[in-house]
Amino acid sequence: MNSVEELKRFVAVHAKGQQIPDFDRVLDRITTDGEGPGSWTGEWCTEAERLEDEGRDLEACRHFIMARFPFTGTPARLAAAERSVAAFERWRAGSGQDIHRLEVEIEGRKVGCWQSGLSATAGRPLLVLMGGNVSVKEQWAPALPVFRRLGMAAIVVDLPGIGENPVPYDEKSHRFLSGLLDAVADRADVTRTYALALSFSGHLALRCAMDDARIRGVITAGAPISEFFTDAGWQRGVPQITVDTMAHLTGTDLAGLRHWALPTERLAALDIPVAYVASTRDEIVPRADVRLLHRHVRQLRVLEHDDVHAAPGHVEESKLWSALSLLRMRKVLGPQRPALGLLYTLARLRARSTSAL
Repeated sequence: MNSVEELKRFVAVHAKGQQIPDFDRVLDRITTDGEGPGSWTGEWCTEAERLEDEGRDLEACRHFIMARFPFTGTPARLAAAERSVAAFERWRAGSGQDIHRLEVEIEGRKVGCWQSGLSATAGRPLLVLMGGNVSVKEQWAPALPVFRRLGMAAIVVDLPGIGENPVPYDEKSHRFLSGLLDAVADRADVTRTYALALSFSGHLALRCAMDDARIRGVITAGAPISEFFTDAGWQRGVPQITVDTMAHLTGTDLAGLRHWALPTERLAALDIPVAYVASTRDEIVPRADVRLLHRHVRQLRVLEHDDVHAAPGHVEESKLWSALSLLRMRKVLGPQRPALGLLYTLARLRARSTSAL
């Protein structure tokens, strides 16, 4: 059973990112991580069901996602996860959005994804969007048409071991990303692939880029790199939610992940741009990992926030900076780039003025 205090603290960035404006109202009703009234899954599901009854399927999906947070370790959370996918499908089918179901076979396992812009004739560059170890693809899928309008094919997929991705999450998981590129190579120019990979999927994407030259840029936020996996002292202070989630996904404790650290010589050999959103008060990823990137990654841009992990106080700012970083990596010089630059500047000013209050 999870600490309710930790659940409430770490879910904020996910609620804000999904534009759930009144999430505090739901949190105020939660007193336990059990089941039924007053429980984490129970209260989020109650709210989701109300939204379903009102025909607000995308909002219902987002609340079911909160109900399965941080991982599907109970039958109630697993049911909530399944209902989130069903609600998203209803919204997608009825909204006319350019978002489509994609199923591919990787390592003998069927993986469910969402995509926009795949075409056997258009030859668009590919964006792979992947969340972290406590999120699911339906959180990010509504953004797919944005990347399609930027001239890309885009796929959103769960991190291995999460949601509709049954590929094991282990030291070989980076091969999954190469397998995904192989599976859609006839519908996108995968030799120009960019990964927008958040938190632990950023670690996976960087590891894959060391072997797969088709990945031409990685944009990430709060990704563990090395000392998260090797520093036993740091690991003793990592929030229990992270410890439990990683144990659920990998079948081992953090000490058993020591060999997951990215080798510095391989980082130094990367010849691609890397954009990284860092938080100075990150309680999950040590500052030493960001310093290591500064020392060894040749084409590195870092956006730094005075915030905790995933920078919940700077969600809009981080989104715009990430999109702008993608255009920089692709060397796009059209009108979208200055427009995004202006929006990012305004978001940064708003965040500064809010923090000063």
